Amino acid sequence: MEYLNETWPWYISGFLIGMIMICLNYFGKVFGMSSNLRTLCTLSGAGKAADFFRFDWKSQMWNLVVVLGAMIGGFVAVHFMHDASNVAINPETIKGLATLNIDAPEGKIAPDALFGNEVFQSPKMIFILLIGGLLIGFGSRYAGGCTSGHAISGLSNFQLPSLKAVIGFFVGGLIMAHFLMPLIF
Repeated sequence: MEYLNETWPWYISGFLIGMIMICLNYFGKVFGMSSNLRTLCTLSGAGKAADFFRFDWKSQMWNLVVVLGAMIGGFVAVHFMHDASNVAINPETIKGLATLNIDAPEGKIAPDALFGNEVFQSPKMIFILLIGGLLIGFGSRYAGGCTSGHAISGLSNFQLPSLKAVIGFFVGGLIMAHFLMPLIF
């Protein structure tokens, strides 16, 4: 049981993800979290307003179960199996956060200033969350999928558009981390 509380090596996690992708490919399924938004909108009647939401949502029920499992798994991991003591944060990252006036996470993986409940007490942070959410939602729709869909599913199927999308995601992340975050914070 102690092994479950530790950070797993990349070769075990990567192997398990690879095996899941082989199973999904075998059964003709395509993995991606952002496609669930379309399914949820269809369930709530958006098909009456737009043709994009008129499709057989029952064929995507398995993917909604994946989202539910990710939510339950995240809850269990944080509340019952959480041990950040075995995660070492790079000292350069801590220095970079300090230059942005963000305290290093103490006994956690992520700083409270960005991921804690105090975010909801600042109008600036609420605005950033809303704009960021809209940009991520638009970007994942425009790119034809999110990072999990393209980086895991698309690349495992050798899809060139997924490679282009993943490169774009990384370039966008680098621009955000090195140029935009210092302006925002």
